[in-house]
Amino acid sequence: MLSRVADSLYWMNRQIERAENVARAVETTLDLVLDGTISHGRLWNALVCTFGDQADFWARHGLADQDHVITFLAFDPGNPNSIASCLQAARENARTVRDMISAPMWEEVNKAHLFVRSAAGRADLHNPRDFLDEVKRASQLITGVSDATMSHGEAWHFARLGRLVERADKTSRVLDVEHYFQPAASAFAPPAGSGFQPAASAFAPPAGSGFQPAASAFAPPAGNGYQPAASAFAPPVGNGYQPAAAGVGMPAAGLVSPGVDAVQWSAVLDSASALEMYRRQYGVVSRRHVAEFLIFDRFFPRAIHFCLLRAEESLLAVTGGAKGVFTNQAEQRLGRLRSKLDYGDIDEILGGAGGLHGFIDGFQSRLNRASDAIHDTFFALRPVGKPAEAAERVSA
Repeated sequence: MLSRVADSLYWMNRQIERAENVARAVETTLDLVLDGTISHGRLWNALVCTFGDQADFWARHGLADQDHVITFLAFDPGNPNSIASCLQAARENARTVRDMISAPMWEEVNKAHLFVRSAAGRADLHNPRDFLDEVKRASQLITGVSDATMSHGEAWHFARLGRLVERADKTSRVLDVEHYFQPAASAFAPPAGSGFQPAASAFAPPAGSGFQPAASAFAPPAGNGYQPAASAFAPPVGNGYQPAAAGVGMPAAGLVSPGVDAVQWSAVLDSASALEMYRRQYGVVSRRHVAEFLIFDRFFPRAIHFCLLRAEESLLAVTGGAKGVFTNQAEQRLGRLRSKLDYGDIDEILGGAGGLHGFIDGFQSRLNRASDAIHDTFFALRPVGKPAEAAERVSA
């Protein structure tokens, strides 16, 4: 198979999966807004941070609110991770490999793109659930049509590999959303050099609005008799929770983070359509068990471990390799990442350096390196002839 074709199949499925996961995350945030346990500004900022788009968003929009965030994540052509941008890129990739995919698959990709494009000017940003549901259905339909109408050869395996790598990444990001609920100033500060100058508080109104905030953006009016804890989300005294000095540390295994209760962890499960399967296995929703299920479960299709197991299967089907050995860097990096979960333990993660957030940061870095290795192994263009031979002798 040509590397160009494999590249298009791989990225077409990553882009379709990304669009679906953005829709899932926006829908979950809308549910948390109705729950009311976390301020709306913090929720929408956390959503932008979860996908790593905060520098771009803050530079163009400043403070986060529902309309701006949904427009940015759903329709913004300047955001390469928006639903519209992902499905447009997926359609273009599908167009270039129409001879490798089935006609029904091409039709579904094209319909999804046209639906989102037509919805951009008429979406109800205050209640966009119908739109988000249709994006999820379209992605699931494309996946089902792909499995049912494509031969499960190299083309299908490259498509599945892209989908599962993307899914593992997005599941890890959804799990990390609690980090951005923390009230520390750094949790919402834009990166240095982004050009955005925040107000004294990340949620302060624009200068000149006439509003005078309290010392904390979430502090009650002066004189009302309320004495806040050191953190706006500090737990009651004596509950055994010891927060980190910076306010963003993870609690000890088995404890729920301040401000993130069972309702919010249920929303995390719901964003992965995992709530029913989780309850069959664990029953009561807790932070520890949610993290364990979405990281280590070998049978749930959106769990990170499941994604890596199946992604490695597709990679080895393409290369003809065997599990436990490697013949290229893609097999080495993906196999190493999978093996860490084969023998991992949730208590080691929650009790380790950086806790859950530290683990997820490290996982995403290693997954990105595995994705880079897949690109270098299969898709990267290489010179041919004498210059290539000379380069090989130099590297040797």
